[in-house]
Amino acid sequence: MTSRDNHRLDLILAASIFALVALPWYRIRSGFFSFEWLTDVFSSEKLWPGLVQAMSGKWQLWPILALVAATLYLRVIRSPGERGKALIAIGVAGLIWMVSEGLAIGLRGWNWGLLETAFGDVTGQQAFGAGAVVLGTVFALLIAFGAAERGALKGDAFVLGSITLLALLVSVFVLYPLVSMFTGAFQEFDGSFTTEGVSRNIIDPKIWSLSCLVGGNCGVAWRTFFLAICTATGSTFLGLVFALVATRTGFRFKKSLRLLTVLPIITPPFVVGLALTMLLGRSGSLTHVIESATGWELGRWLYGLTGIWIAQMLSFTPISFLVLIGVVDGISPSMEEASQTLRSDRWRTFRKVSLPLMAPGLANAFLIGFIESMADFGNPLVLGGSGGVLSTEIFFAVVGAQNDPARAAVLATVLLVFTLSAFLAQRLWLTGRNFATVTGKGDGGRHISLPRRVAYPVITIAVAWAVFTLTVYAMILFGGFVKVWGLDHSLTLQHYIRAFGISWEDGLRWTGVAWDSFWTTMEIALIAAPLTAAVGLLTAWLIVRQNFPGRSVFEFALMMSFAIPGTVIGISYIMAFNLPPLQMTGTAAILIACFVFRNMPVGVRGGVAAMSQLDGSLDEASLTLGAGSARTMRKVILPLMRPAILAALVYSFVRAITSISAVIFLVSAKYNMATAYIVGLVENGEYGIAIAYSSVLILVMITVIGGFQLLVGERRLRRREGFGSSASPTKKKVAQA
Repeated sequence: MTSRDNHRLDLILAASIFALVALPWYRIRSGFFSFEWLTDVFSSEKLWPGLVQAMSGKWQLWPILALVAATLYLRVIRSPGERGKALIAIGVAGLIWMVSEGLAIGLRGWNWGLLETAFGDVTGQQAFGAGAVVLGTVFALLIAFGAAERGALKGDAFVLGSITLLALLVSVFVLYPLVSMFTGAFQEFDGSFTTEGVSRNIIDPKIWSLSCLVGGNCGVAWRTFFLAICTATGSTFLGLVFALVATRTGFRFKKSLRLLTVLPIITPPFVVGLALTMLLGRSGSLTHVIESATGWELGRWLYGLTGIWIAQMLSFTPISFLVLIGVVDGISPSMEEASQTLRSDRWRTFRKVSLPLMAPGLANAFLIGFIESMADFGNPLVLGGSGGVLSTEIFFAVVGAQNDPARAAVLATVLLVFTLSAFLAQRLWLTGRNFATVTGKGDGGRHISLPRRVAYPVITIAVAWAVFTLTVYAMILFGGFVKVWGLDHSLTLQHYIRAFGISWEDGLRWTGVAWDSFWTTMEIALIAAPLTAAVGLLTAWLIVRQNFPGRSVFEFALMMSFAIPGTVIGISYIMAFNLPPLQMTGTAAILIACFVFRNMPVGVRGGVAAMSQLDGSLDEASLTLGAGSARTMRKVILPLMRPAILAALVYSFVRAITSISAVIFLVSAKYNMATAYIVGLVENGEYGIAIAYSSVLILVMITVIGGFQLLVGERRLRRREGFGSSASPTKKKVAQA
């Protein structure tokens, strides 16, 4: 054990020394991974590593050098059993010092006049670079390794290191931006602090009014809440319907239905809204048919909460399906067979056994639908009309004529209270209940089919929704092949040629106007997707399997980035990362970080739902056989969580491509994402090119999702032919660990 502790410490000491002597301490404008800085590292002071910066007069780096030297001293002089407390102290001191000096010293010197008065002038500094990031990581790991040497969590360094690094990442990319935004709510334009704006907005009847109960209009908070309840209920119901049809019926077109459930999630939300407008709007094609057949005057019924609800049902039902398909398929067939053996019919078995065991998935699907509806921006922007919701009100409070950051902060706080309240209610409902059905024993049974009284209505609802979805997508496809959607329906390929044209003059040339944003989007999405899935599923494993101080607070902090609307996430990132100590605006890194921590909670919730069905004895068996936590996670848990892995990969990849609310604030000329580019096309009235671009994105996402499916594979919980009951795949995986 001593040699293992020393080996870990040796590795991070080597990393810290390398960071101090070889990596630029401050940010490189051209980008670290361009490696152009290697040729100028000695000629430009901005590119010097931390050790050289300290020797040249940057006194704020001296304490960092002293802490690294103290760690080296502990490694040489003290044994692992004696130095744990000191390592924790060094790690905490290092992080506190880096945060303090990074926030206190800006580009031109002290950031606050009080510090300048107290300590005199100081040379300004750039934002942290690669060297500083590595040292910050080292200090965090010192805390974890010190705690492991003191015996915390049975001395499991992997678990402690994962918790510490995740806590650091959440603090930097979730809490820090929110604090920066809320701090701005109490500041005037001249920098002075005031509470007037917050006090004025917190009691505004436009937020809290319940006049709709007596025939008036409700405040924006209650409108958003009622809409979220309806969307969460409807999307969870439809997601369960499709999951049951896919796993418990003999319906012929299961694969087609599964494809249709995924289509809405891979479509930019404003495109769905635009298609609904052309179909059901005041001058929509279906509206004309209904009015001609019935003589009714439908008017503008689509614009408002009704239209938003329909669009959100189209957009969020696939998320519920992706969460529920693994849960429904993961119920042990032996449980249902035992019920039938005790002479229960299929209806009673479904109602008393199968459905209750789906509770974790249903609760998580409802929670995700509720939060998605609360945070949705694209659909309300297109279909909201005069009935705005919290996300659009926040957007207009910041970028509209109001320019009222205090109002935006108050509305964001209201939104956060709603979403976290739903999260707490879900936790209280599931607390103390056990839903584990997958154990170490092989299961050779098959799921029972749905009883007829359930199967027929379920298939009918699924087919009806599928037909409606097909109609909406037919309108989208149709719009890309006509000259002017709604006016001139002459067929043409001009929109696709202009967007994705290719020339063979002097070699292959990408002449289409959409290629630059397309390749940028693919690159960022393919980087963000596996990172999101990895961080989300690791977090889910820690939450379900590990008991550590502050676990509930940690889980709440994770949900914040998902609960806050994308508009607020984008604005908070701009306010937090536009200046030192972390300056990332205009880079691909800020987009990747936004996608990872904005979409990670879906991977967490899907992972928690899947982990709830894996008995803890699987982990214990692997650990008893000598495997560590990291090996147990890799060899036992991950193979059994393939549906959750696929759901996290698919969702994070798709959201990285289709997200608009946060992206519109974070894109730059160099890194322009597809959705921001499409919004620009729509604003310029180029609907044909926007639809053509969206159609290509849909095709690409379907292809990549299929690739993810092949890469991840399927979870196998039943016996394979050729193995006896004592050689189940699950037991073999535990033994191999």
